[in-house]
Amino acid sequence: MNMLKHLMAGRYGSDQLSFFLLLVYLMLSLFSALPFLGLLNWLALAVLLWDVYRIFSRRIDRRRAENARFLALAGPVIRWCRMRHTIFRDKEHRYFKCPNCGQYLRVPRGKGRITINCRNCGVSFEEKS
Repeated sequence: MNMLKHLMAGRYGSDQLSFFLLLVYLMLSLFSALPFLGLLNWLALAVLLWDVYRIFSRRIDRRRAENARFLALAGPVIRWCRMRHTIFRDKEHRYFKCPNCGQYLRVPRGKGRITINCRNCGVSFEEKS
């Protein structure tokens, strides 16, 4: 453990982009097993090498900037997926999106037609829970 700690001292390490690159590598590796897609194996290897380079890099400022750009692009998708997972898991509430500001609002199920007030912008709208 101490050797690994010593090896990673001053290095960037892993972040959200490196995790994403690892997932891309695994997907490309799986697809390269299909017939006529053997070229994907080389692309998967390039993605893996880029990921390892990022993890062991000492240019922390550049790696943080790369990760920030990735999160700026992938952030809305990640938030949408998390919200879908929350909506799917929560059986006691219904979720509505405010027509004015886009904020998600949670209301209890089975209350009939109710007026929903947005806490973010103050708009009121009527929906069936």
